[in-house]
Amino acid sequence: MQILKECILYLLKKSLYLPVTMSSSSNLVAMKKIVQQLRFEASINRVKVSQAAADLQQFCMQNAMQDPLLTGVSSSTNPFRPQKVCSFL
Repeated sequence: MQILKECILYLLKKSLYLPVTMSSSSNLVAMKKIVQQLRFEASINRVKVSQAAADLQQFCMQNAMQDPLLTGVSSSTNPFRPQKVCSFL
């Protein structure tokens, strides 16, 4: 919530430097949109990096056996295997 207040104060200070051609009503609409976006972003639940890394590591370990980059692809099911050349003598 503190971050949201700081962002709003920052935007209000920056609004003093908005172009003169913008009317005060359009400034107000733009500021309301920005505040709405900031409130949405502030409401998102954050995950600690250490927790995200642990979850990612666990996911990788659980799915390692299905990963063809780790286990390899059998030659019979590999669509990119080299084609056999047939030559007649």
